[in-house]
Order: sequence, then C-alpha cells, then structure tokens
Amino acid sequence: MTNIKLGSFSISLTVKDIHKSKEFYEKLGFTYKGGDINHKWIVLKNGNAIIGLFEGMFDKNIITFNPGWDENAQNIENFDDVRAIQTHLISSGVELTREADPNTSGPEYITLTDPDGNNILIDQHR
Repeated sequence: MTNIKLGSFSISLTVKDIHKSKEFYEKLGFTYKGGDINHKWIVLKNGNAIIGLFEGMFDKNIITFNPGWDENAQNIENFDDVRAIQTHLISSGVELTREADPNTSGPEYITLTDPDGNNILIDQHR
C-alpha cells in the first residue's frame, strides 16, 4: 500500500464564535454545506476546499480524511478501508492515538498526531 487512498480532505477548526467565523469564511467565498449552527457546528465549502467550524467541541484543529468519500460526501468505488490504512501505518512505525477494531467492517475511525502536534482523524463513514 504505497499510495494510500485517504478520501476527501477537510480541516476542522475549533472556533470561539461560530457566527463570526461563519461570516468570515463566507466573505472568502465559502458556502454552507451541512451541520447545525444551533448545535455549534457547520461545514462550509468553496470548490474542493472543505472547512468544518466547531465551537466548544475540541481544543485543537483537526485534519480530517474520509476514506470512501469524495469532496461532496459521495461514495467512491475504489478506496482503502480504514482498517487497511491502520495496518499500513502501524507497519510503517506510525503511532496511533486511537485504533479501529480490526474485527469489524463498515464505519470506523483512527486518530494520530503528526510530529508537530497536529491531530489527524481518518474517519470512514461507510
């Protein structure tokens, strides 16, 4: 597995005021894609760029990949299951902060942290 298929990419930003952040990113050309601002989370999109805004849900920004999805949250045919990605990462010496149950199938996720402390979520919804 030399070329891992991670799926769609987005950044999940922890924000102090979701309304101000939404307004700011809309000025940059982002439009509402999903989520619930009343529950303090939304997803915005500009072309292939996807940003999630989350108020009070976590303390650091998170880089997110969704195996099996394209940038429109549509299923893609050929993708690497998160458990196969996990096996590859572990065999490559990457330490995971949360591992998927290898005895399951379908939706599952793993987490890891890059050398600079950035949190990474590989979140498979299918």
